[in-house]
Amino acid sequence: MVFKCQEDSYLQEFTTTVVECEPIELNAKLNDEGDSVKGYEVILEDTIIFPEGGGQPCDYGFLNGKRVFNVTRKGPNAIHYVESDDSFNIGDVVKQKIDWERRFDHMQQHSGQHLITAVFEQDFGYDTTTWNLGSESSFVELNTPQVTSEELQKAEQKINKYIASQTKVTVVRVKGDEKQIPPEVTRATRGLPKDHVGDIRVVTFDGIESNMCCGTHVKNLAELQVIKLLNVEKCKGKVLLHFVVGNRVLKKLAESFNREQELNLLLKCGPPTHIEIVQKMKDNLKSNQRAFAKVMKELAIHEADRLKQLPEPPKYFCLHRTDGIDSDFFSVFIRQLANKEMFLFLTSGDESSTKGQMLCQGKVDDVEKLGRILCDLLDGKGNGKNGRFQGKVNDLKKLDECRRVIKQHFDK
Repeated sequence: MVFKCQEDSYLQEFTTTVVECEPIELNAKLNDEGDSVKGYEVILEDTIIFPEGGGQPCDYGFLNGKRVFNVTRKGPNAIHYVESDDSFNIGDVVKQKIDWERRFDHMQQHSGQHLITAVFEQDFGYDTTTWNLGSESSFVELNTPQVTSEELQKAEQKINKYIASQTKVTVVRVKGDEKQIPPEVTRATRGLPKDHVGDIRVVTFDGIESNMCCGTHVKNLAELQVIKLLNVEKCKGKVLLHFVVGNRVLKKLAESFNREQELNLLLKCGPPTHIEIVQKMKDNLKSNQRAFAKVMKELAIHEADRLKQLPEPPKYFCLHRTDGIDSDFFSVFIRQLANKEMFLFLTSGDESSTKGQMLCQGKVDDVEKLGRILCDLLDGKGNGKNGRFQGKVNDLKKLDECRRVIKQHFDK
């Protein structure tokens, strides 16, 4: 079945007839509250709202002003998922309208994918095994373990020359099954869906390639404006080549320029020295982190020595730090103190947050009785054994209550 949207990708409004209509309860995420809403599965005599297929997401649109938020294909039919309180009667004449911005974006990306695939196959012998049309960028999966930067540059130049040359794109319908595909369809395909019914579409880029495809395409490669190959990503012995086409290139350029301007203000320098300045900042950060770790170790030793110098060691000791220390501080403190009889309740956290970490150490009986109680008071999760209990906590505001519980335990 070839739908109206595949006959004319530029048709934005269309009148057709309702063939079937079944009520459904649509899933959430259709409104801000996340509530399910009433809707219908509607099958029409024909449609300009493209059903998902061939790696291309479905169109969005409206049916008599009611939102169509998904379209799928089942055999010869396109099933429209319509958000509506009112049913559609069989035989009703209805008006369709598509989300043109989304449609044209998909046309640019899909035609761009065909062009990218053709160039990499013909020039480098890299077949496309699958592709994905994403909301921000898309990718083709190339059957090669790597693509060099030189190959990327050569391919991008050739791709954009085809665009500048205003290469024509034509779509023809072929009668019969896949065996009837004409010899000019040079690139191998993954075949037709098992439930495909009716004619087959062959999309031809003049002088470049012909290929079976169900998607919507531009009439001339000039409408792609420009293609930018972004980056390659290795994946299971193959390569994912990410790209953007047409209006997405302009969007990506605007985002990059705005980010560049913000970095100019933050780094107080121009784009040519951004990387140099950031690298210096990273080096300084590493140096400062090493110095901080050394100071924290010295502080932990000092705290432990101060406690050891008391005339009589206390039964318990509570220590809370708000200077961003990590568990290494606790480890150094405990090791320096070297007193397994004293009950230690050590906590740390950021001044701007109630979250942090806790550690209890001491006699096995004391830790078993107090560890879980203290952790629960601080709304935390943790475990312990052999006289040690530690965990992450969410409510450091209750530290005073924890200290009272510890005092009551040892005052018995």
